[in-house]
Amino acid sequence: MIDGLTRASDWSTVNVTVAGIGIAGFAAADALAQLGAQVTVIDAGDGQQQRERAEVLEVIGVEVLLGHEGDLPPTDLLVVSPGLRPTAKVIREAIAQGIPVWGELELAWRLRAPVGAAPWLVITGTNGKTTTTLMLESMLSAAGLRVVSAGNIGNSLIDVVMHDEVDVIAVEVGAPQLPFINSVSPFAAVCLNVADDHIDHFGSLDAYIAAKSRIYERTQFAAVFNADDPVTLRMVEEAEVVDGCRAIGFTLGIPDVSMLGVVEDLMVDRAFIDNRRESAQELAVTGDVQPNAPHNIANALAAAALARAFGVQATAVRDGLRNFTPAGHRIATVATVDGVTYIDDSKATNTHAASTSLRAYGSIVWIAGGMAKGQDFDALVIEAASRLRGAVLLGVDRELIAEALRRHAPEVPVKVLSRTETEAMVEVVAAARSFAQPGDTVLLAPGCASWDMFRDYAQRGELFAEAVLALSGAAS
Repeated sequence: MIDGLTRASDWSTVNVTVAGIGIAGFAAADALAQLGAQVTVIDAGDGQQQRERAEVLEVIGVEVLLGHEGDLPPTDLLVVSPGLRPTAKVIREAIAQGIPVWGELELAWRLRAPVGAAPWLVITGTNGKTTTTLMLESMLSAAGLRVVSAGNIGNSLIDVVMHDEVDVIAVEVGAPQLPFINSVSPFAAVCLNVADDHIDHFGSLDAYIAAKSRIYERTQFAAVFNADDPVTLRMVEEAEVVDGCRAIGFTLGIPDVSMLGVVEDLMVDRAFIDNRRESAQELAVTGDVQPNAPHNIANALAAAALARAFGVQATAVRDGLRNFTPAGHRIATVATVDGVTYIDDSKATNTHAASTSLRAYGSIVWIAGGMAKGQDFDALVIEAASRLRGAVLLGVDRELIAEALRRHAPEVPVKVLSRTETEAMVEVVAAARSFAQPGDTVLLAPGCASWDMFRDYAQRGELFAEAVLALSGAAS
């Protein structure tokens, strides 16, 4: 019975347990209650935000169990929030009892409108997901389509499929959202890149890659991969897609047939044109991409591949890039003070993102640290050592980076701060300024998550910017 449930089904006899009362869990419980299901929400937390959400859900008949760390309640279906590890007790119990487990994506897919549901264009990858999703949204909008971005980007995908009338959805997907899907069938999908991340969540890099690979399952029209990242190519080669689905690559080099790429300063398409074996369609110039860093051009090519797969004209790709406003805390220039440029890349929450950011500059004072999520920093330090003027480290796992610097860049001066309150960012910026010389870049590219000291990466970036602007002469 559960396997066949859709939005049009009779939910009145179905008991559903929703694990987690965050954005995804709240939306899931709300939608299921609207459909008439008997819903219980469990969450180990019992803070103010959880209680506020619980009050709202209880009004519509949802039972909420906060501070719940016990057994799985009697249920027909378990819907899990992405923050819950696949090895969590309630998930193990459900699987042992033969109870179906769905993630946010699976529930959202089943709750689409029975007729005329908007197709999904889905984006995952270790880095660049949000930027690519927003670029894609801008391209689709420039083509005159009704579009919304949702999923990991912050807008509840379940809310969108339940309430929004759109032509297409740009869906950002994080790896924790992927383990529990079994019927999702996107129109087109891309994995931008793969590097160490969420190792603590999945237990190993192989398990993380296996989760990412599921983005391509049942893809209908185009499975887009990064031709410069062999892991994503292997994912597509091994994916169980719908018959007729095409493999489409993107590259920062000259593209082969069925690829998008770069020729001199032009972004071109050799995948979605009639005479692709002998010609290419100009989409935009690389200068249309802002910020104009190589990895961001790659993001733009990936977004363009999805847009072109959906039939968007080349002019809309170009106009979408020109109209695009980057999300905050991604290689954002804060200010130049005494000849030193301060860059906020607080969104660089893993070593791969930090490495990409560090490669964009010459002489750097690097601000790093936070929650390492099981990562190793040796390769990153080895690669960046020659460009480091100094380093300032903060956060719970600061010593991991300090040890890597001592092993592989002992000549680089390092300041390690033990303060854990958010106000410590003022001292961080002051320490970085003391290392910097005119022409240098002070780069906040932490390589770590922010939750040990800050509300999120955005607050970390905002406090960095405030501290920079407070420096002598910067605020004016």
